[in-house]
Amino acid sequence: MLTQALRDARRFEEEKEREITPDQRPKYHLSTRVGWLNDPNGFCYYQGKYHLFYQYHPYNSHWGPMHWGHAVSMDLIHWEYLPCVMAPDQPYDRDGCYSGSSLTLPDGGHLLMYTGVVNEETDGVMRGVQTQCLAIGDGRDYDKYENNPVLSLSDIPEGSSKYDFRDPKMWQGKDGRYYAVAVTNNSSKGGGQVLLFVSEDGFKWGYETTIASNDDRIGRMWECPDFFELDGKDVLMCSAMDMLPQDLKYYNGNGTFYIIGEYDPDRGVFKEETDHAVDYGIDFYAPQTICTPDGRRIMIAWMQNWDTCNLHTPDVPWFGQMTIPRELSIKDGRLYQKPVQEIEQFREGYVSHKDVRFSDGEISLPGVKGRCVDMTLTIKPAEDKVYQKFALRFAENAKYHTAVSFRPHEGILKIDRKFSGSRRAIIHQRRAAVGCKDGCIRMRLLLDRFSAEIFVGEGEKVMTTTITTEMSADDITFFVDGSAYISVEKYDLVM
Repeated sequence: MLTQALRDARRFEEEKEREITPDQRPKYHLSTRVGWLNDPNGFCYYQGKYHLFYQYHPYNSHWGPMHWGHAVSMDLIHWEYLPCVMAPDQPYDRDGCYSGSSLTLPDGGHLLMYTGVVNEETDGVMRGVQTQCLAIGDGRDYDKYENNPVLSLSDIPEGSSKYDFRDPKMWQGKDGRYYAVAVTNNSSKGGGQVLLFVSEDGFKWGYETTIASNDDRIGRMWECPDFFELDGKDVLMCSAMDMLPQDLKYYNGNGTFYIIGEYDPDRGVFKEETDHAVDYGIDFYAPQTICTPDGRRIMIAWMQNWDTCNLHTPDVPWFGQMTIPRELSIKDGRLYQKPVQEIEQFREGYVSHKDVRFSDGEISLPGVKGRCVDMTLTIKPAEDKVYQKFALRFAENAKYHTAVSFRPHEGILKIDRKFSGSRRAIIHQRRAAVGCKDGCIRMRLLLDRFSAEIFVGEGEKVMTTTITTEMSADDITFFVDGSAYISVEKYDLVM
């Protein structure tokens, strides 16, 4: 049943998107249909298509009362917008339909679980009471469940906050039952914690156990949990708010981490082994993963940073895009990421340069330029003495550039966008420890109109940033302090 609020949102987005031309959007990253986009929601493969819902405020390019936007794809690269599927229009979600997930029911129906928010005033401050709710549909239209909410304060452990209980991620277990992880805040547990819920039918849910607690180690509140099996290990992924820096492992602000370990379902205990950041760049948050029909674990995330995302002017027609979907694997106790293989179907104009020697300065290579590029480069010292610094500069002209630089003696890779066209004193640099002190390093750059994603080595580290550089800045150059050999394989991405 379409409510008036949902009809209004659908009418508005259909009319407003006509004002946004294709060249104003990313070429191969999903952006919001209109208005504002943040967290990916309900990422799934349903009825022969990939579906991605997202946190959505259609009426303004800044954050506002949350709706659910919707897009579908056959190949994880080309996305088609479908009508908005949820608006805040019920007593239990009147102030927002927040992040959640989806699964397919035995009868073929599509089940969404999301966080409903109702604001209340407490000690003169408005805060949102959060509960978990359901909607059932067919891949296009959804009806909210008549018995919502299905999880509320009475269903979570004592001491948990009703104001920070959100972001359910569902899946079907090998035993046929349905499971969901969600987060809540518990001051006695030092911040965020991840709760596991179970259901026999997807509609009646109960608390099972607490999988992990923050204990003041990674930020404060945790958000957007995901819990999955990969390469014989169990992986818990969360985004953390208000983080403190830990050397080059974690940074200030909001970021995303993963914990690799083993979950014992009989005891309800997750034995943690190691934890790391998911992405070491500037713009990455709230990832969600799925298992594809061919068995790959694919992750997509909001390509943005909460500390920089509300600085644009109100007349910007859209704001918010997703990362390239990434294939995940585990090797040597670390999460490895690479762009989905589907992107390779759209590579044209192959250019190759092998072992080009250069010294003490900047060079460009014939055929190596562009703003929609898939490029792999390898750097190695030209002689026994390792160079001092190497830098890749892209989206470049006489006025602008973004740089990725590597200092082998420090083993540190840095991304720097301060010359990318930003006029604000925002986060412009991030660093990652990558080792490679012998000076040999391999990087893959996925460059789009408004973003860059750097995959180091085989994908053991990734650095992501958005950029606002004008399209005329399309040069790509290489700099070295010392002497080095560079090999480059570059494709244009043609959609």
